[in-house]
Amino acid sequence: MLWVSDAWKDYEVLDATGGERLERWGDHILVRPDPQVIWNTPKTAFEWKRYDARYVRSNTGGGRWTDHDLPERWQIKYKDYLTFNVKPMNFKHTGVFPEQAANWDFIREKVSFAGRPVRVLNLFAYSGGATLAAAAGGAEVFHVDASKGMVQWAKENAVASGLSGCPIHWMVDDCAKFIQREIRRGRKYDGIIMDPPSYGRGPSGEIWKMETSFYPFLLEVAKLLTDDPLFVIINAYTTGLAPSAVGYAADVVFSPGHGGSTSVGELGLTVKSTGRMLPCGSTGRWTP
Repeated sequence: MLWVSDAWKDYEVLDATGGERLERWGDHILVRPDPQVIWNTPKTAFEWKRYDARYVRSNTGGGRWTDHDLPERWQIKYKDYLTFNVKPMNFKHTGVFPEQAANWDFIREKVSFAGRPVRVLNLFAYSGGATLAAAAGGAEVFHVDASKGMVQWAKENAVASGLSGCPIHWMVDDCAKFIQREIRRGRKYDGIIMDPPSYGRGPSGEIWKMETSFYPFLLEVAKLLTDDPLFVIINAYTTGLAPSAVGYAADVVFSPGHGGSTSVGELGLTVKSTGRMLPCGSTGRWTP
């Protein structure tokens, strides 16, 4: 299955070739590397000659922005309910993953049509797109990320989106430790969203590796679901981990207690120059 985020007006992939994607972020044109772009086709889009900044990888790791002609930050909107502060960061990021818009719409719809109070947990929550989508639907949201800077960025996105007055709890915390405390507290959630990293280290040096840490983590997450849950969304950008593997794990963990199944597939964006779909990561949506 392919979920395409095709409702953007302030963002688009203009072209993709030679290991790079050419993008428009509002009024600014960026060129960023993309390992999924394995083809090499002619650069037909004229914006290749007038981009504002390009991220170039270093042979020794990492990289840097070149030809930098950008403001420190600017804003882009998604539909009529989300506004994001965008800025070029290290490791090619901008603070927004546009392909996740398909999930944001799913989250907002599930929450708003629940017809009851809904509590949502967003783990590894980054700059808060899913958090704000849940809040826009009317949920109480617990936003958890280990980076203080990213949590602050998410708060700023909430203000820009007109959602700062919503019941959002901003938590700077290690996700695994937060889950254990929530289990002890007995707090439950109707929806859980997670975007676990491929690799990482906890505050005490604990090593997270998706292939070995994810399934035990999922078993603990399951203890936080209410008796009548709405969804669990799992994003997986780990290279080599098939979407169906994520779906299988989710079914094994969540379905015995609640029924249902996991829809799995890729998130994608339309490339303007060709009309073809650019794959941008895997996602799984478990529903009871």
